[in-house]
Formats: sequence, C-alpha cells, structure tokens
Amino acid sequence: MSGTQLLSGRTAFVTGGGGRIGKVIGATLLREGAKVVFADMTLAAAEAGRVFAAGSDANSVAVAGNVMDEAGVDTMFEAAEKTLGLPDLLVTAHGIYPNLPLVDMTAEEWDRTFAINVRGPMFLSRWLARRWIAEGVKGGIVNITSGAGRSARAGSSHYASSKAAMNMVTEVLAIELGPHGIRVNAVAPGLILDDVISEESTGLHGYVNDMIRATPMRRTGAPSDIAEAVAFLASERSRWTTGAVLEITGGSHCGRPHVPLTRDLK
Repeated sequence: MSGTQLLSGRTAFVTGGGGRIGKVIGATLLREGAKVVFADMTLAAAEAGRVFAAGSDANSVAVAGNVMDEAGVDTMFEAAEKTLGLPDLLVTAHGIYPNLPLVDMTAEEWDRTFAINVRGPMFLSRWLARRWIAEGVKGGIVNITSGAGRSARAGSSHYASSKAAMNMVTEVLAIELGPHGIRVNAVAPGLILDDVISEESTGLHGYVNDMIRATPMRRTGAPSDIAEAVAFLASERSRWTTGAVLEITGGSHCGRPHVPLTRDLK
C-alpha cells in the first residue's frame, strides 16, 4: 500500500453500508488503505454496498444486523472481528429520514426514528468503546448526522430532533472517551443526491429546487463530498479534532441566501 494513504492499517465498520452515502464512504476508506466492514439491515443490502465499493477486494466484508437490537449489534461485530479483526473505526451512516407533521404522527413513528437514528449509534459506540478501552485501542467514531439537526423545518420534529441528539451524543462521547485516546466527531450533510444537480427545473421535486436556491454554492451535494470529510476525520490528519460537527452543506446551514436584497424592507 502507498505510504500516502490516510488509513493504512485501520479497520472501519460502516453502518448503512448499502446506502447512498454509506457505500461511497466505504469505497473511500478502502481507497485510503483501510479494511472495511459494510453493515446493513440485510445481507443483500450490505453485500450490494460492498460490491459497489470494493468488487472482490479481500479487505472488505458484508455483515447484517439490526442496530436497534443489542443482540444484533453483538452478532455484527462478532462476524466482523472474525473476518477482518476488531474494527478501530466506526462510521454510523445508517438512518431514516421521515417527514411528517407532529399532529399526524404516531408514537410508533416517533419512537422508531429515535431507535434507529439515536439508539442504534449508541449501541454501536458503546460496544466498541468498551472493547477499545479494555484493550487500549485509540479508536475513532464518525457519526453522520444532518444539517437538519441545526436547522428546523416543517415535518421534521422526529428526524431533526434525532439528528440534534446525535450532535450532542458526539460531543458528550468526545468528552468521555477523549482521555482514552478515542476521538468522536460528526459530519452533518446538506441535501445529498446520487447525481449533483446545480440548476432548478420544473422536473425536480419542489424541495430540491428550494434547497438549490437556499445553498450558497447552488448545487446539491454528492456522496463523495461526505465521504472525503469522513476520511479526514478518521485519519491522523485530524488527530487533535474531537467533538466536532463538520457541516458539509454547500453553505445551506448559514442562513437564507435567496432572500431578495433591498434597503427598503416594508
């Protein structure tokens, strides 16, 4: 392996490994020299992400399990360790993003959002942190949160709240695990699509057009925009960075750039 790779000798466990962002994160970490475990709810999804990212690369493996269940998390990590060794990097790229007004929401919909988006990362982080502390491993965690965690929108009381919670979990774990040499950071994406869109169109969903207007860089994000930030935060190039929530949004978190400019606001 090239000496210029950021993550040579590391082993990463990526949840949501079959998803839009997770599979590209996995591919990027492989490119940077890490071994990568692609984890998802089903083995088919995890394997699809692994094949997309790695092909037949022997430095990768697919595992399946339910992050909402402690036993499912145990099973995934045991399978990962058996094939590639104990992971020393965790990337929580799984999640659901429902959008529904509170008055129309059921308790089950609220609870499921938090179970997947918050309890899942908690189980994963706790499992690895216990092992890392016991074995003196200076590991790293990168949570994929969301720009929604710091910017409210209608319909997102459960989703935005869950991502705000994960921003705070990131900071608390940075405090608790820092003395053990374990770093915990987050990446908060803006609107990420498979293909970058930089022009409004009547053929697009209204939300996409709204987001393009609301983004200073006037385009949607690509999965690779997030993956490159994850690779940096996971690497020794950010060795004094912990508790950070890195906004990768094209600037959409900064405010409302599409407001008309005028000296006369009547």
